[in-house]
Amino acid sequence: MDGTLKIFSGNANRALAEEICRYLKRPLGDAEVRDFSDGETWAKINENIRGDDIFVIQPTNSPARNIMELLIMLDAIARSSPRRVTTVIPYFGYARQDRKDQGRVPITAKLMANLITTAGADRVVTMDLHSAQIQGFFDCPFDHLFASPVFVDQVRSVSPTNIVVVAPDIGSVKMARAYATRLEAPLALIDKRRTRHDEIEVMNVIGEVDGKNVVMFDDIVSTGSTLIKAAKALKNRGAQEIIACVTHPVFSGNIFSMLEDSDVTRLYVTNTIYQDAGAIRNRTSKVEILSVGRILGEAIHRIHHEESLSSLFI
Repeated sequence: MDGTLKIFSGNANRALAEEICRYLKRPLGDAEVRDFSDGETWAKINENIRGDDIFVIQPTNSPARNIMELLIMLDAIARSSPRRVTTVIPYFGYARQDRKDQGRVPITAKLMANLITTAGADRVVTMDLHSAQIQGFFDCPFDHLFASPVFVDQVRSVSPTNIVVVAPDIGSVKMARAYATRLEAPLALIDKRRTRHDEIEVMNVIGEVDGKNVVMFDDIVSTGSTLIKAAKALKNRGAQEIIACVTHPVFSGNIFSMLEDSDVTRLYVTNTIYQDAGAIRNRTSKVEILSVGRILGEAIHRIHHEESLSSLFI
């Protein structure tokens, strides 16, 4: 790829951006992103980027200022004549609003895709989308990365023998099957019924979990209701240790106190969304944050050099 590789970051997860830069042995680009006194976001790129290959790292979790920072940075960069602009979104916010499941509701994931491409993104990179079909919302090249190498290595290093991989719902069966194959473990499934948009009632466990150590995989943990109720159902069916691996730690409500009192033995999450590890440790001993900086850094390296990404996950 012609043009110098340069990496910029908003304020949503600067620690991850700095880790990626350390992996790539490159400095983080000089950009200023701040708010005016009335709350408006402003950005300036403080170096020449004409003809360069630009990567902007910014997850779009709440608050809404994170998406505004990304859009305004993209506009500032696009107006500075780079060769290409790639948006790296470790966590793609609003992904759960990906369809009209009732009347008169938005498809906000599509709206976010339109805003990002209109603002100036030539390519988008993200990790563990809530729904893989969201890739089709973007009218530009899209790279979908996975946290699986990090989780598989972690499970292999800490998990006891006699494990079973459990899909927490029907939608995660494909992901769970892929993990089960890599871990050479059987697969089970939780059949659940959703009572509200962020709460579920576990109905049944399909598969053999009695006397086994369970590993659950999912893409997002928010209130923790789904995870905790699933763990309770599994424990009632005779499961021993219950380990959960979830890519995006949205974390809301009383999740930490609920986790501490739950049947979940350990919850592994990644740093796609910034979390204060010290503050979490003060509230629960069950959460551990793993880094996906190497995966994202290697993806950026390969995109810049026009190399394959799929071999990262073989």
